[in-house]
Amino acid sequence: MFAELLRQRLGSIIELSPVQVHQLEKHFDLLNRWNRVLNLTSVKRPEEIVERHYCESLFLTAHIPNGALRIADIGSGAGFPGIPVAIAKPSCWVTLIESHQRKSVFLREATRKLPNVRVLSTRAEDVTESFEWVISRAVRFGEIEEVAARLAPRVAILGGSERPIEACFTWNTPITVPWGDERKLWLGTRFT
Repeated sequence: MFAELLRQRLGSIIELSPVQVHQLEKHFDLLNRWNRVLNLTSVKRPEEIVERHYCESLFLTAHIPNGALRIADIGSGAGFPGIPVAIAKPSCWVTLIESHQRKSVFLREATRKLPNVRVLSTRAEDVTESFEWVISRAVRFGEIEEVAARLAPRVAILGGSERPIEACFTWNTPITVPWGDERKLWLGTRFT
């Protein structure tokens, strides 16, 4: 069911191998099992989960350049967009930053077999490393903008249509996410 839904909704936005689709499906199954006990997502219907979480994350992935990039996902929650990015771009190193300990336990379990992913159970403000990209979704960008600017020169944010403040980054014209006019992908470059 998951693979068929993903292919239908995703269309030709990004090419995924059967192995990558299987990895995403394993995450989907684990997410649904854990969500019964730990509120990882308020979206419950499989069609909505596939579209809102997986397709949007893969749409973001399609806008990140290829190569061995170091990527930080701030406020990763259930692993979005970081886990789909890591699966679709295995040459990238993805760090999932999640301060909620119970969600971090889920993320560790969900990424055990993904060698290009690690989980930091801390606040993004406490991270001292640098990355090429910061990614995030379902987070108010104003709350993480300064941290994002300290961590990386480029950001990709899945959010609403409200333009982020240009305090640390210059922003592209927002890219409408194909599954709803209210959802936008914002790409930003840090001021030099």
